Amino acid sequence: MTIRLYDTATREVRDFVPLREGEAGLYVCGLTVQSEPHVGHVRSGVNFDVLQRWLRLRGYDVTFIRNITDIDDKILVKSAEQGRPWYNLAYAMRIELDKAYAALNVAPPTYEPIATGHIPEMIVLIERLIERGHAYAADDSSGDVYFDVRSWGSYGELTRQGVDDMEPAGDADPRGKRDPRDFALWKGRKASEPPTASWPSPWGPGRPGWHIECSAMAGKYLGGAFDIHGGGVDLRFPHHENEQAQSRAAGGAFASYWMHNAWITTAGEKMSKSLGNTLSVPGVLQRVSGAELRFYIVAAHYRSNIEFSFEALEEAASGYRRIVSFLERAGGDALRQPDADTVLAALPEAFASAMDDDLGTPAAVAVLYDAVREGNRLLAAGDAAVAGQVAAVGAMLDVLGVHPGDPAWTTSATRGSEERLSTAVDALVAGLLEERSAAREAKDWARADAIRDRIKAAGIEITDTADGSSWTIGG
Repeated sequence: MTIRLYDTATREVRDFVPLREGEAGLYVCGLTVQSEPHVGHVRSGVNFDVLQRWLRLRGYDVTFIRNITDIDDKILVKSAEQGRPWYNLAYAMRIELDKAYAALNVAPPTYEPIATGHIPEMIVLIERLIERGHAYAADDSSGDVYFDVRSWGSYGELTRQGVDDMEPAGDADPRGKRDPRDFALWKGRKASEPPTASWPSPWGPGRPGWHIECSAMAGKYLGGAFDIHGGGVDLRFPHHENEQAQSRAAGGAFASYWMHNAWITTAGEKMSKSLGNTLSVPGVLQRVSGAELRFYIVAAHYRSNIEFSFEALEEAASGYRRIVSFLERAGGDALRQPDADTVLAALPEAFASAMDDDLGTPAAVAVLYDAVREGNRLLAAGDAAVAGQVAAVGAMLDVLGVHPGDPAWTTSATRGSEERLSTAVDALVAGLLEERSAAREAKDWARADAIRDRIKAAGIEITDTADGSSWTIGG
């Protein structure tokens, strides 16, 4: 059966017909690494991980590019507020993002480019737009360069808006713009910004605008035309609208299909840092496992909002645990992750049909639950036919990325356990050191020595300095 996908540009479900037979080029806008990722952030990673898994299972050779935005207005603001270099903040938050993806078994893309590694490609693209009459350097000595939205007759086609109906682009001082809707391709360096946040260019030192980054990276790794561009629904405008306009104005066909995942909301609002309604991935994983959180996310259709609640999360987690319990009771190789050939052979037709229909995971999960119910009946009856249900359940779990035998869960669980253990040990030792310090201030040397001996007996070495005491694991 042909895979059918909802194309945001045409607003209809279309047969997936790749540009090159047997291949699929997929570009997904990754995160701007300004802060610790929350559950809403990682939904896009999970949803498009399911897409690339399904495309591969259906026989496509997938080139999957997911970028990282590591230079941006928000990164500069937050790093200044925290008194740290912007690149240190971006790097630290990227590490946290990698941990969050790993904890939810989001497979690495074919390549994950960072914006700051592609400045030359962005400059070349901007120069091409200027040569074609679709961009201009501001004449106010700012060093800014803008895309001329009125020069591109198709501007607004992705989101079906007229230029005059759009809000002004708020990404730069409007004084240098010909039209308030013109958006920044290059931002001249400001005196208030650190020198490290600028690069040389034909228009003076500065940094790229947000939108040009993705166009340049998508073009470098997937070419001027590729199959699918994905991202969160909040990126449709202005980001994806601007990406498409500048890329096509520069001469490329760009994406054939646009796919957007919906939000995870709390109290009806998009989960975001600015609203203060975020839930960090490590925080949520204190209550459920990574597999359970992923199952909660994939059980909803990628285009449907998820109204987050811990009650709904626990309900999904309980459902997942019942599935795993069936495999455990079946015994044998039931908990061993199947290979691709086994998955293809055992996958129920109804499940595959649901996935082929715009990644219909709710219907696919319903098939999964039905298979578990039938498996439990056969198991109770001692019927050997249960083996077929075990294979089917294992295949479906593998497609969704939640098979309990996947090594990713062992790795992420071990890593999470080690991190929690480290935090707990640090807190306990810190408490003992505070007690020892108080005893020493009270000149209760016997108590201070006793606390020191207890810590040392646990294999921990104490170092006393004028600034206080620190500790390390002995040996």
